[in-house]
Amino acid sequence: MSIGNSPEDERPIEDVSEEARPSVSVGRALQQARIAAGLTVDDVSTATRVRIAIVHAIEADDFAPCGGDVYARGHIRTLAKAVRLDPAPLLAQYEREHGGGRPAPTPAAPLFEAERIRPERRGPNWTAAMVAAIVVVIGFVGFTMVKGEDEGGKANVADGATPSKSASPTPKSEKPLAPEPEPSDSAIAAAPQDKVTVQVTAADGRSWISAKDHNGRLLFDGLLKQGDTETFQDSSKINLVLGDAGAIDLFVNGKKIEDDWQPGAVERLTYTKGDPQAG
Repeated sequence: MSIGNSPEDERPIEDVSEEARPSVSVGRALQQARIAAGLTVDDVSTATRVRIAIVHAIEADDFAPCGGDVYARGHIRTLAKAVRLDPAPLLAQYEREHGGGRPAPTPAAPLFEAERIRPERRGPNWTAAMVAAIVVVIGFVGFTMVKGEDEGGKANVADGATPSKSASPTPKSEKPLAPEPEPSDSAIAAAPQDKVTVQVTAADGRSWISAKDHNGRLLFDGLLKQGDTETFQDSSKINLVLGDAGAIDLFVNGKKIEDDWQPGAVERLTYTKGDPQAG
């Protein structure tokens, strides 16, 4: 029995030291905070860009995959912020357990950031460059085609299409005074008797017409301006479509068709050899 000493004086000094106090490891603290935040390892890896394997290793207090103390401290700091922990106590505990109490070097954070950013560096994006080049080529081809169509449209106007500013029909008062049947009759009189001959004249305005032979071959498809005349022949049959039958004078096999067509009426007609008769 000792004399002059209380039971408290006999307690070993090392039992009350800071190192002897039970504490949660750095990895365990990070794991518990992640679970409490409702995050998975994948979530933390995506948010921090720290690889999944390294997250698992740190939570198991295995810092070897980090590649050194500098990177380990950087990973601890980043993971702590991701799970809403203060990184300072964890870094201090790591230093006590793994760094011999040495303070983290000042360049640790910049080096860690460089290590994280390094995997994101990429070479030239050749795919994007190729796509851009293809888009430019397609745009050029499209421009060339549109330009060609515009020039073709101008050529069609020169060949017989009516410009837009003359789209309104010419009043009947401006109808040519020269008698039309005379040239028509002379032209039709020379037609062979064993064929069907159809003459179409835009007498009272312009009209779109289409003409096909008995085989369905297109003989004409276009716009007749006022005063224009087209003549068609076939061995057996002519099929006509008149866009504005009221503006047309029609002669079949030397005879004028006297049907009372209304202005703007569309007529589909078929004529054969002999006396004219609408199909």
